[in-house]
Amino acid sequence: MKKTPMPVVAGILNMVSGVLSLIAFVGLLIASIAVGWTAVDVTGWIPGMDLALSVLVILTVVSLATGVLALVGGVYAVQRKQWGWALAGSICALVPSFVLGLVAIILTALSRDEFGQS
Repeated sequence: MKKTPMPVVAGILNMVSGVLSLIAFVGLLIASIAVGWTAVDVTGWIPGMDLALSVLVILTVVSLATGVLALVGGVYAVQRKQWGWALAGSICALVPSFVLGLVAIILTALSRDEFGQS
């Protein structure tokens, strides 16, 4: 079996996308705190603000989860271990960057035979 650079490139793309997602997580976390604090402490409670805050919290959690999974999948892809985790990381890489995630999925799928069984 010949080793190609495809899993390493896919892993790097996963990790870049994961870092982007974690940066977005920090921004969304700050926005959620700011909106929640403004809505409760400064203005009382604004009608409809609960929906906006709920959406921000959901996006924050999704951003954290996909960022961590993309990073973990990227590490496994670079190591050529745990193809399933590498593919899951590539799928999660779609969330912050569709293009990076799509390329990572294709490269991970094409290089399945290069991954160890451990």
